[in-house]
Amino acid sequence: MIFDAVFGAFSSDLAIDLGTANTLIYVRGKGIVSNEPTVVAVQRDGHSAGRMVAVGAEAKAMRGRTPKGIEAVRPMKDGVIADFELTEEMLRHFIQRVHKRKSWVRPRVIVCVPFGITEVEKRAVRESAESAGAREVL
Repeated sequence: MIFDAVFGAFSSDLAIDLGTANTLIYVRGKGIVSNEPTVVAVQRDGHSAGRMVAVGAEAKAMRGRTPKGIEAVRPMKDGVIADFELTEEMLRHFIQRVHKRKSWVRPRVIVCVPFGITEVEKRAVRESAESAGAREVL
């Protein structure tokens, strides 16, 4: 789209290493700007998948100390997405935190994935990043 081409000039390029233990984010020209545990704290009400209440180090600190109804989970398992919705929300949180621009200025994102994952898993990662706000995912 012409809109993305014009406003893309004001955007940052990001690289995300979406790991089972940690998620690293690199911004072109700045280096690694985020190195957070791949953990999400979710409040479950018994009827829905849950609402995200904390991400990264904050969520990891809650493991084993959460009140009833809140669970700290890892949305990645063995290098692949185990929970698509939580991974998408986590990516959106990380992208928005490091890409402090208007929502209409979306970043290009490279997502590193483990060697040997299936095409379906690659597509899930791509769709998660796009849904999280990436203009283009490589």
